[in-house]
Amino acid sequence: MNAPIIDPLQGDFPEVIEEYLEYGVMKCIAFNHRGTLLAAGCSDGSCVIWDFMTRGVATVLKDKDCVAAVTSVCWSKLGHRILVSAADKTLTLWDVVKREKVVQVTLQQSALQARLHTGSSSSTICLACPLSSAPMIVDLETENVTTLPISLPETDSTTAPPSRNKFSDGSAPFSPTAACFNKYGDLVYVGNSKGEILVIDHKSNQVRGVVPISGGSVIKNIVFSRNGKFLLTNSNDRTIRIYENLLPLKDGIKSLDDAHETLKELPEAEKLKAIGSKCLALFRDFQDSITRVHWKAPCFSGDGEWVVGGSANKGEHKIYIWDRAGRLVKILEGPKEALIDLAWHPVRPIIVSVSLTGLIYIWAKDYVENWSAFAPDFKELEENEEYVEREDEFDLIPDCEKEKQSDVDEDDEIDIMTAEKDTTFSDSDMSEDEVLYLPVEISPDVPEEQDKCIGMGDSNHSGSPLSEDAEQNGQVAKYASSPIDAMDNSDTGGMRLKRKRKPSEKVLELQAEKSKKPVQKTKPFGKSEKKNKPGVDQDSDVSN
Repeated sequence: MNAPIIDPLQGDFPEVIEEYLEYGVMKCIAFNHRGTLLAAGCSDGSCVIWDFMTRGVATVLKDKDCVAAVTSVCWSKLGHRILVSAADKTLTLWDVVKREKVVQVTLQQSALQARLHTGSSSSTICLACPLSSAPMIVDLETENVTTLPISLPETDSTTAPPSRNKFSDGSAPFSPTAACFNKYGDLVYVGNSKGEILVIDHKSNQVRGVVPISGGSVIKNIVFSRNGKFLLTNSNDRTIRIYENLLPLKDGIKSLDDAHETLKELPEAEKLKAIGSKCLALFRDFQDSITRVHWKAPCFSGDGEWVVGGSANKGEHKIYIWDRAGRLVKILEGPKEALIDLAWHPVRPIIVSVSLTGLIYIWAKDYVENWSAFAPDFKELEENEEYVEREDEFDLIPDCEKEKQSDVDEDDEIDIMTAEKDTTFSDSDMSEDEVLYLPVEISPDVPEEQDKCIGMGDSNHSGSPLSEDAEQNGQVAKYASSPIDAMDNSDTGGMRLKRKRKPSEKVLELQAEKSKKPVQKTKPFGKSEKKNKPGVDQDSDVSN
């Protein structure tokens, strides 16, 4: 995005639906490191990768043995690999460039979320969060599984507590636990059902710090910002909290060791809480005090300046955007379809959301024409003004340009080979081996499948969710089929069939006549079909 073109008075966040993507029934999405590729997991077990610049399908990763819905997708650091977790308890690591499966591991339970190690691009270590057990570190190469602690050491237990034990908010003790790596993957931050954030060294499998959350509500989501300086949590009390990371981005374990030596005289529980206060500090919290809605898939923007969360209410597709100061700046209202996942583009002000019907909506900024941004000397006039020209204004070489030319050294060599570094990414994130684009696989057209919508949806078919009025207002009209019907269509090989119109009675009569005998009447254009009858002037008959 060209920064000088953007009006500084306008918020750098999406406003309207720009486009939608359609391929089967998509469930979850994830951008690669640069935002050039978008991966989406489908209900039939396939993972489709879109070229986000051309909005075309680059490739489809499909395991023939997997037919269960995909629960999460995660890119490796350099984009060479992608991790796919499915509802059939499998974790599959794919080579994106070669389009082949690297390794597949089957867990004891289905993983709601799986994340690759963020410190290395070729690591086979991943963090999996099962449905009803503690998070675990999985080595995909050796298939070793290490279960992480989800509570303080004195009460830690990997087995189920008695069913009568319930927490203050009435939640079940086996709520799914959220977890994520920090920026360089040396620590794991786990949010448990007691409303605590545990800082865990996953190599030694020890709890190094505990940060309690006010209210003690279940933590449903936990995610770091791109730069690793802020941590976001989504709790069951309908509140999104932002914490500032007080640990250094690198060598965080060393800082924890120093804090442990300083506070070693305290009891273990108090010491862990004291260390936790040196790890995270509450920065801001966000909630809708009027509607008190639950939040779905909250995350940061690419630069960390904005916080976004989707409404978890059924039948509405609302996205709330706050700035880091806590002010609600925008509410995006989409179609009457529930939102199940969303992601912010790593670089551009674009939000991508997934609806219950399996469509992906792309929210972009509605830019206002500002000609002064292109030409600094351009001045917009509300009415005509009298202009007095300069003495040298229409000279071939004005005097002012002669003075400028004297400062330019025409003998200097211009470097056209060195690429400028993108200031959006740090030096550690820059790599020449990173996969930015994939060659598109061109498949021949199959006549039998002309009635199927593959890839981008056709704006003319009856199932299209967009209309001309909706594009102008930034909203989407109600989808033609209900969410339940859309889920039923997922059994047709992952493709969405077009709806066919019922023929009218007149068309049925004409089809019946054609099936009985050939048409003997003349055509409305004045030509008879009986051309082999000699001695008849056809033009004269028609004219008469």
